Amino acid sequence: MSTVLRISSGDERALGRSLRTWRALRRIKQLHAAALLGVSQATVSRWENGQSPPAPDEAERLRVLMAARLDSAADRVLARLVGQSAVPVHLICDLTHRLLAASPAREAQFKVPTSQLMGSSLWRYASEDIVAAEGRLAEHGWFGPTPPAIEFHTRARDSDDLAILACDMRWVRFQLSDGSFARLVETVRPQPLHAAAPASQSASAVIESH
Repeated sequence: MSTVLRISSGDERALGRSLRTWRALRRIKQLHAAALLGVSQATVSRWENGQSPPAPDEAERLRVLMAARLDSAADRVLARLVGQSAVPVHLICDLTHRLLAASPAREAQFKVPTSQLMGSSLWRYASEDIVAAEGRLAEHGWFGPTPPAIEFHTRARDSDDLAILACDMRWVRFQLSDGSFARLVETVRPQPLHAAAPASQSASAVIESH
């Protein structure tokens, strides 16, 4: 069984900024959000203004509250396009890593029925290189208004439920209709020659303009 790894973006302050956008799109007041999260309105205000980051347990509650959901017709079309893609690609919630959609080529890496993984976090299957790339998202501007695509190499990691192949991986961030964010995870082919790079280099990110 795979080891459960803690999700960390390296910038918990980004969660507060995301909360402000999420509330605005859902027309939820700070006081209501505070009640949902079990904190004071003043605490929510400090998060959103960037005055202080949420504590680890508070950050986890924020991730659950703002988890991506395919509520609108446009969101469902995005998921359908991912499901019909000919390349290995899948869509996850950017905050919780819950699986939202997967192409047949990606499903070929699953060892269990896709229905068993759909709606569940894939983070526990992450390779060391994926964990390292996740930790550098903030420094690359991932949480800004125009996040770049991020490309990096990951070594293989096998588990009882799915296999991560050694490959170059690309992440692209999308904002859904409810203000939450989804991440498109694509296997990039052909693989560059650095596939056998040492561990210290294998997770280095290449920033691309959107």
